Amino acid sequence: MSAPYHPVAVPSTGTLDAHRGAPLVRGLSIVLPAHDEAETISAVVRSALAVGASCAETCEVLVVDDGSRDGTAELAAELAREDARVRVVTHPTNLGYGAALRSGFGHAQHEWIFYTDSDGQFDLAELPALLGMLGRFDVVTGYRADRRDGRLRYAFGRTFSAAVNTLLGVHVRDVNCAFKVYPRSLFEGVTLHATGALIDAEMLGTARLAGLRVGELPVTHRPRVAGLQSGARVDVIGRAVLEFVALLGRQLASRRARAAALAPPLP
Repeated sequence: MSAPYHPVAVPSTGTLDAHRGAPLVRGLSIVLPAHDEAETISAVVRSALAVGASCAETCEVLVVDDGSRDGTAELAAELAREDARVRVVTHPTNLGYGAALRSGFGHAQHEWIFYTDSDGQFDLAELPALLGMLGRFDVVTGYRADRRDGRLRYAFGRTFSAAVNTLLGVHVRDVNCAFKVYPRSLFEGVTLHATGALIDAEMLGTARLAGLRVGELPVTHRPRVAGLQSGARVDVIGRAVLEFVALLGRQLASRRARAAALAPPLP
């Protein structure tokens, strides 16, 4: 049986007392991984800027262009020229969803890191509700109340979440929901390994091992109206399975090391 979550104090979170008209956090980095999202990236970035300004004293938007070939990088660069709060991180070739998030986290400057996809399937107007749960929780994740994916991706998501919850003790409804906020302090001194879709499980597992409180709330999920989904591709699923096996091994090794450190010395 998995151990229960234990409340912990996360240092330097920057959370403010929530009252009408006050920012919900002091500093917020919004990370947007993007691969061939030219048709949606401008609208998503502008929405992120508007919502971020409404709920943070200071915010930035980090677009991580993961080897796009449709002009996404050029559009993101233009947005950065228009607004100093936008920064662009570019991968010359496609390295994968997890690699894009890791790059974004590595460049983030503020106390809280929120990330979502650049395809417009999530409603950024729901970000204040997510941030409003901080204080009671150290990490907050959305779950898609009504998933608007194809059958294969939906089935894989359900199976994957069940496996992660059972084997890693994560205990969330929707592991791969791309609508999460983390304290940046969680990733300081931690090496993330996933390059693909397993990144969500790895981050939640890292939070779990650190004893952080994880909260959840339902979020809107829209049908994709532009671009191509990659989550149901056989190669993407295969990489996630292989990375999951490797992650499970690392997590088990970490648990054994912690148990050994806490064990009383032999007489």
